[in-house]
Amino acid sequence: MGMFSESVDVDCTAGGEPIGLLWAGRSYAVCAEPVRWYERRQWWAEETRAPLGSGPGVVDHEIWRVQVLVQVLPSAPVRGAQAAEPLTLDLTRHIRSGRWRLLRIHDALRPRTA
Repeated sequence: MGMFSESVDVDCTAGGEPIGLLWAGRSYAVCAEPVRWYERRQWWAEETRAPLGSGPGVVDHEIWRVQVLVQVLPSAPVRGAQAAEPLTLDLTRHIRSGRWRLLRIHDALRPRTA
């Protein structure tokens, strides 16, 4: 699993659930139901104080785990299994700005043959 932070463009449903994204010049479609949770962040390192009653966006990060497939253009060649294997990504959305970032890329667990 790789962990980093890179900006991505995310398309969402009216309810805010990711349905597609543009990353590194490629378009991806979400192919399974995304999972959402919140993680604590070190807000005290970035903010002087957290307002009373604040939570998502100040104290917590909203994280989405999505499985995506590369959207292949009709004229583009498909390279075997590469186009059929989903990629699992963790995304975060900054509550105040609405910007999305890619946090983690999970390695696929594949059986190894001798």
